[in-house]
Amino acid sequence: MEPERERSGRTPKKGRKRRRVPNKVVGSAEAKRAGWDLEGRQPEAKKARLSTILFAENYEVTHDQLCDLLKYAVLGKSSVPKPSWCQLFHQNHLNNVVVFVLQGMSQLHFYRFYLEFGFFRKIFRHKFRLPPPSSDFLADIIGLRKKQTTGDLSRSMEESLPSASPKVSINLQNDPIIQKYGSKKVGLTRCLLTKEEMKTYHFPLQGFPDCENFVPTKCNGSVTDNSPLFGLDCEMCLTSKGRELTRISLVAEGGCCVMDELVKPDNKIVDYLTSFSGITKKILNPVTTKLKDVQRQLKALLPPNAVLVGHSLDLDLRALKMIHPYVIDTSLLYVREQGRRFKLRFLAKAILGKDIQCSDRLGHDATEDARTTLELAQYFLQYGPKKIAELNLEALASHQELHAAGQELRNTVEVVQQLNTSVLECLDSVGQKLLFLTQEADASELSSSKNCQTVKCFSNKEVFEQARVEIPLFPFSIVQFSFEPFPPNLTEEMNKRMKIKWTEMSTVYAGPFSKNCNLTALKRLFKSFGPIRSMTLVLETHQVRRPVTELTLDCDVLVNELEQDSENRGTIYLSGVSETFKERLLQQCNLFLGLEAVILPKDLKTGKQKNYCFLKFKTFGSAQRALDIVKGKDWKLKGRHALTTRHLHAWLRGLPPESRRPPGLHVIPPPSEKEALQMLKVDHPKIAAWRWSRKIEKLYHSLGSGALCLILLPGTKSTHGSLSGLGLMGIKDEEENTTPNMCS
Repeated sequence: MEPERERSGRTPKKGRKRRRVPNKVVGSAEAKRAGWDLEGRQPEAKKARLSTILFAENYEVTHDQLCDLLKYAVLGKSSVPKPSWCQLFHQNHLNNVVVFVLQGMSQLHFYRFYLEFGFFRKIFRHKFRLPPPSSDFLADIIGLRKKQTTGDLSRSMEESLPSASPKVSINLQNDPIIQKYGSKKVGLTRCLLTKEEMKTYHFPLQGFPDCENFVPTKCNGSVTDNSPLFGLDCEMCLTSKGRELTRISLVAEGGCCVMDELVKPDNKIVDYLTSFSGITKKILNPVTTKLKDVQRQLKALLPPNAVLVGHSLDLDLRALKMIHPYVIDTSLLYVREQGRRFKLRFLAKAILGKDIQCSDRLGHDATEDARTTLELAQYFLQYGPKKIAELNLEALASHQELHAAGQELRNTVEVVQQLNTSVLECLDSVGQKLLFLTQEADASELSSSKNCQTVKCFSNKEVFEQARVEIPLFPFSIVQFSFEPFPPNLTEEMNKRMKIKWTEMSTVYAGPFSKNCNLTALKRLFKSFGPIRSMTLVLETHQVRRPVTELTLDCDVLVNELEQDSENRGTIYLSGVSETFKERLLQQCNLFLGLEAVILPKDLKTGKQKNYCFLKFKTFGSAQRALDIVKGKDWKLKGRHALTTRHLHAWLRGLPPESRRPPGLHVIPPPSEKEALQMLKVDHPKIAAWRWSRKIEKLYHSLGSGALCLILLPGTKSTHGSLSGLGLMGIKDEEENTTPNMCS
């Protein structure tokens, strides 16, 4: 039986045995459903792997969310909930977790000295914003500062659990079944869908444009109340062309299965939907029966006056590509309020007292579902609408939903207890300790916590030397280096200057243009490359180029390094995409091997899709091949390899309007910035960025394969203002396990 979500037009969850990379970006769901079937490949040794497709729109990760990931890395899904913002696959294959904290640094440091942080940007594909830190950043990300006690929350949740009962007094005349059929028993012909109803519910009909190649069953005899009933159910898979038939079951009135056939689809299968259909590659491999074979067989089996019975039967007939005029649809026969439909599983239990589609089985049993729909139709004919109305199905369904909600809340109470545990408690539960390396002057609640092995050092250099020795001995390590933050009087000024620099890099001069040139046409031309923030007419310029200012002198070098950023290398930017681009991409996804995600930005005010997008691939090679295709004559799109990461977009949007200035305005750097940087008591931040990026690189290369590594620049917070932080993460050698040719 097709799953209920599938019946409403949405694709269900992926089959249990599919090996696929999830994506959870806005606009990427269809790309996931078009994933390539890789079951035929030789099995590879499992390795831990990260995916940040589920990142939020602004790419900001809260401290609690970061804590969730760290706890999941320690215990896995059997003990704690999965993190909501990213996915960690094969957690049990992680060898250890190492967190490097660069106290005093922020996202501003990273982009102010972007060229110096070469190792960070080239190795770590996953980057995210962090909110400004509290007074104890480490205590937050480890989970030591939960303010609400588990007991109080548990009690408040349990008090809200529903206590509904289906025993509700009802007025039978208001029951939708009575309103449609009356209270007296009805014959078979009264239960048939009319042609108008079949049209309303999208049944395939003769002469309709989308049914040109459909095969009629040739059942054109006279139907009476004594006509034979046949229960029908089909299972489908997803192919490169959409849903296609993989199994058909037909059950006669006595309950005998007269047809049960597996069917090999004509097109390439991208998802077997095993968890619903029970069909796997192994099951379908030896099958030679095709759609035309079952069409021929079904036409031969059905008598001229046959009535087909099914649940959401329109989808079954469309999978069969057949037209049949006489149908009873149990999802419509058992009428529900407000146009909703009862699930087959619910009706089987409430009406027939039988359990079907049990969770302990792999997929649905098509024969069982076909037999159930037949029995439901027979029950309706035997006992009549009044008997059905007296069962008060709506109240039963509501009670079931409330019971499910109650169970969910009870489960949530248990989850809250897990959520309120710290990383230290998670480690303690498996008999492990956390290593914390820091300087003597650093004060954190973590250093005095139970189950934490704290090693205090006199300098960053000593922290580094201790880390080389101690990290291999612990499953979970936090190594904190401390740096002097920018002086408060300089922080805001530098923040604005850096945002202006990145904005100016998005500015170009073009010309010459005549005084009478059409500004509308000109803007339309430039808009084809991407959205335009503003445009000013300059008549003297005789070329297309970026403005040259003190802030953009290193622009060419910076652009080249941005292209090499690990997060950008596998991503391409496309402009000129239409609202139908997504559908076209899915239809031809076989051209885009290695596609990981489709990122479709939306206008923050209107919610409409913008005319550009990003395609994220597993490898640079896959991205380059895709870029060559979409820039060809068939697609006619403009594009290039991406230059900016998405968390950077959110940062740039924070540029205050009053601080923007006309493009190209020459700015003399205030002496205060240079002087303030030179007067810092420790290394110049530029030198520190380069030096400690190299030192952390050495520590990273000393880690074993399968180590989850995070680099955290916590940000700063003072009375003079706050700076957001930045996180980078990856798993050592995870790229070697990346499966190519996957469209997930």
